[in-house]
Amino acid sequence: MIRTTVLGGVVWMAAVAVAASPQSTRTVWDGVYTEEQAKRGEALYQQRCVHCHGTDLAGAVDGAASLTGATFYGNWNGVTLDLMLDRVRTTMPVDNPASLSRQQMADLLAFVFSANKFPPGKTELPRQAEMLTLIQFKATK
Repeated sequence: MIRTTVLGGVVWMAAVAVAASPQSTRTVWDGVYTEEQAKRGEALYQQRCVHCHGTDLAGAVDGAASLTGATFYGNWNGVTLDLMLDRVRTTMPVDNPASLSRQQMADLLAFVFSANKFPPGKTELPRQAEMLTLIQFKATK
């Protein structure tokens, strides 16, 4: 009887622990933006970013960082998207930092992810930090 009660308690505690655990982290490989959102981001990129980062996102003017390739992946690998969005939003565009809304930044990130061949999904990349903390930038699957 004691063994059954202890075993039942252990099973119950395990079930509670699973139910209480935070949502699992997704990555940019899990389709975290939509194609439509990436198109909005591309239009904004052409207006606000292309003069420094170039048409191919390779960086162009005054040491502007590449938004594709190994250096870009290395700079952001393992970072959650809330930190990515906030860092970019508070420092870009360099001539007018923090002038873009969180929604505009989410759209721009969607475009950058699209240009880097991360797959689109059915749900837009959120702008809310608490939702972005659950998505991580991973350079490889």
